[in-house]
Amino acid sequence: MRTTAVVIGAGQAGLAMSWWLAERSIDHVVLERGEVANTWRTERWDSLTLLTPNWQSRLPGHGYEGEDPDGFRTMAETVAFLERYAAKVSPPLRTRCPVVSVRSAGDGFEVVTEQGTWQCRAVVVATGAFNIAQVPKLAAEVPAGIVQLTTARYRNPESLAPGGVMVVGAAASGAQIAEEIQRSGRPVTLAVGEHVRAPRMYRGRDIQWWMDATGLNDERWDQVENLRRARALSSFQLAGHADRRDIDLNALTALGVALVGRLAGVRDGKAQFSGSLRNLCELSDLKQNRLLNTIDEWAAAHGMSDSVEPPHRPEPTRVEASPPLGLDFARAGIRTIVWATGFRPDYSWLDIPVVDPKGHIRHDGGVVTEAPGLYVMGLPFLRRRKSTLMDGVGDDARDLSAHLATHLATG
Repeated sequence: MRTTAVVIGAGQAGLAMSWWLAERSIDHVVLERGEVANTWRTERWDSLTLLTPNWQSRLPGHGYEGEDPDGFRTMAETVAFLERYAAKVSPPLRTRCPVVSVRSAGDGFEVVTEQGTWQCRAVVVATGAFNIAQVPKLAAEVPAGIVQLTTARYRNPESLAPGGVMVVGAAASGAQIAEEIQRSGRPVTLAVGEHVRAPRMYRGRDIQWWMDATGLNDERWDQVENLRRARALSSFQLAGHADRRDIDLNALTALGVALVGRLAGVRDGKAQFSGSLRNLCELSDLKQNRLLNTIDEWAAAHGMSDSVEPPHRPEPTRVEASPPLGLDFARAGIRTIVWATGFRPDYSWLDIPVVDPKGHIRHDGGVVTEAPGLYVMGLPFLRRRKSTLMDGVGDDARDLSAHLATHLATG
């Protein structure tokens, strides 16, 4: 089979790219291993909601049409939103079509799937950044009686074994899961590594309203001083709760969650923690206040200071004077560990030498320069700070589809 371009993945990134390719009259096919929005369907916990307000779900030619623009979509609502989008744009879609390999072939590529082989001149990899859970090697030393889950396998507190739970990782997923389990009545210990603190509401507006209005979400990859660092940062420590409450470490502590430092080792049935908890929290507070300073400066420069609430600063993160450096799993009653330690992409099927030793595609703003005609989407800070948000994939797809069209025209 022949086509001009193949898009791999039918989540928001792949569907947005399909829309732009159609706008540019570029023949293509979208290949999806499962159904539309497959990851949203199969790899999220039951209570998860989007971190961004409904109004921010903007895809090419489509936006929010409901009566609760400031609410937060559930997973079922997110899947339904993407299904409606797919029905509206009607992409040339093949579902239940896992890709087996992608290799260079002449002046283009050969894409082998379980439904056949495509010959094409361009490939867009839109499979996202969150395919394989990154569980540290020290997990092998955890006592055999403790159940270990990743955030992709966690579903709800009721599915866990009775007893205490350790959540490892305090970014958005770890903080949300720790809060939910603690509220269910199970005691939670949260091992805190690097995290990005942010208030859900600031000066009467959602933090994402400020990120959108100030242009911070639109900051480009080629304007950032330390791009590697920016791409490695975790998402804001936020949740999409109807009451818009914060889930920072102070809020979790108030619920009874026990904070410990980064999990550094496991030996003889005991966890070992780093002594950097206070430093990590102080650094996170500092970065949060820098962000709020930027917002205040923008509000003043745009004449908004009197039309929004006065500026304020959240209380510094509270950390006990001497956080524990160790914990005996048995004595603490820990029966479950939830690894909220991040994910990496899966490019095991990509038979083109463009993947670095850490498993990431080498690219420049989504353009894989080592393999002309190959593109990638849906990765952190791909072309903009908002690249992994539903609101960001449309702009990235517009830019990359333009580059792809030029590639086709010039060879």
